[in-house]
Amino acid sequence: MPHNPRQILTRTKAALARLYHCEKGAEGLEKLLIIGAIVIPLLGILVFFRGQLTEWVGDMWDSVVEDSSNDYDPDSGF
Repeated sequence: MPHNPRQILTRTKAALARLYHCEKGAEGLEKLLIIGAIVIPLLGILVFFRGQLTEWVGDMWDSVVEDSSNDYDPDSGF
């Protein structure tokens, strides 16, 4: 394990060069960029609409709780 900053930089540079010249590395990087291009806008939408989404999920949860408490019969044996 190198402790010298120059050795760390040299090893990192060599690893990046191997990744750059490797076709598998290029394919992996392309897949990562495509996934990022899909995930980042979706994350932005979630952040932008977080207030409306929080309210909607809360309303749905309250509806589920209300429906489940109306159907509960303690004498049914279940």
